[in-house]
Amino acid sequence: MVWDMLSQQWEDKFTLLEQYKQREGNCDVPKSYNALGNWLDRQRQKKRKGKLDSLRVERLENIGVVWDPLAQQWEDKFSLLEQYTKREGHCKVPQSYKEDGIALGVWVKKQRYQKKKGTLDPERLQILEDFGFVWNSKRL
Repeated sequence: MVWDMLSQQWEDKFTLLEQYKQREGNCDVPKSYNALGNWLDRQRQKKRKGKLDSLRVERLENIGVVWDPLAQQWEDKFSLLEQYTKREGHCKVPQSYKEDGIALGVWVKKQRYQKKKGTLDPERLQILEDFGFVWNSKRL
C-alpha cells in the first residue's frame, strides 16, 4: 500500500531518470522525451523558484542533473574551443569546422554575432576576451 502517491510518483520518475542515465550516459532528457522530460523540466523550475526539497536537489545532482542546460552547453562549447586552441595554437575557428561532431565554427560565429548586436552576456564576453578570442572574422 502506498500512502503518499506524490512521493511515490517522484520516486518512480527518479528511477526512470536513473535508467535513462544508465542507457544514455547523461541526464540530458529533452523536454519532448515523453513524461520524463516534462518531469525533469518541472524539477528545474521548482529548483529555480526555491521550491524543490533539498534532499531531492541533492539526489538529482548526485546522478548528474544539470540545472541550466543552456549554460552547460555554452561551457561545453567553450571547452571545445579551448581544446582547439591548445592543439592549433590559435582560436580562429573556420565556420565549417566541427570538433567531436559539434559545429564549433558555427558557435564561434554566433559569439561574434551576439557581441556585435550587444546581446552576448557580459560574463561570457569577459571569458572570451580573457581567452584571447578573435572578434573580427575579416582578419581571419
